[in-house]
Amino acid sequence: MSQIKTVYDHIRRNNIQTFFLVLLFPLIFIALTYLLVLLVSDYTTALQTTTAVAIPTMIICAIWMLISWAFGDSMILNAANAHEISADDPEYREIFRSVENVAIAAGLPMPRVYIIEDNALNAFATGRTPRDASVALTRGIIKKLDKTELSGVIAHEMAHIGNRDIRLDMLVITGVGVTVFIADIIMRTIMYRPHTSNNDKDNTNMQAVLVMVWLAFVIFNAIITPLLRMAISRNREYAADATGAYITRNPDALASALRKISGQSSLSNQNNTKSMASIFIATPLPRALLGGLMSTHPPVEKRIARLESMNIK
Repeated sequence: MSQIKTVYDHIRRNNIQTFFLVLLFPLIFIALTYLLVLLVSDYTTALQTTTAVAIPTMIICAIWMLISWAFGDSMILNAANAHEISADDPEYREIFRSVENVAIAAGLPMPRVYIIEDNALNAFATGRTPRDASVALTRGIIKKLDKTELSGVIAHEMAHIGNRDIRLDMLVITGVGVTVFIADIIMRTIMYRPHTSNNDKDNTNMQAVLVMVWLAFVIFNAIITPLLRMAISRNREYAADATGAYITRNPDALASALRKISGQSSLSNQNNTKSMASIFIATPLPRALLGGLMSTHPPVEKRIARLESMNIK
């Protein structure tokens, strides 16, 4: 495999990979449902059942996504216990100047700035569009990084805003929540359906089909979705690293920041941040809870190696 030589190659490759990974969500779900139903029915029934399940599921996902779109950023900031800061406060004047400079370099509107009162080293960005975006920084990351390193972190978060990663993450989280909810409804339907005798062939077959549909949702939610979410999140982190390095023209600054962040990124408020761990620059959870393989973030060593290999011209 040839070595990637420029930041543009990093960004292009990760965007292409993310597109195909997102496309896999509905395709795998449809294929899984069809194959499992086919085990207990004929081809026609399997096709009809898959269509009857997939279309309403996608419609419900779309509706719920619109609801999350309206309130998702506020919910995320509240869950992280982040509070907005003002440029008029002398304590935060340098922080605002750094964010403003990076926003100008990235060609993006100035985001709102939030502080998380935690000594961990971490940060995230949220918002529906670049015009209403927010960047949140922990107290620890502000204190322990120097000016160029902090600019590298801010550039990484501005890259997430510019790349519309928060929109993507909100879509994935919403879709997962809907499929879990539907699986629960199907299970309750199976449990409370009137029991029939073995002579009632149609009802028996319908019961078997429902069980297979429920099993498709369970496998999708428990195995397929975590793997796809991990792959998407890792690709977006690599892309944000590359874009952030391009914005500052200084990949070494972000690499240095990641070295300091590594091992010091776990937030004390882990119960609220667990579901949104993927949006932080580094996982806010202890490694023991993630097991490494299922972490939403790539190994820091690989991220640093990619940054150090970049040739920005």
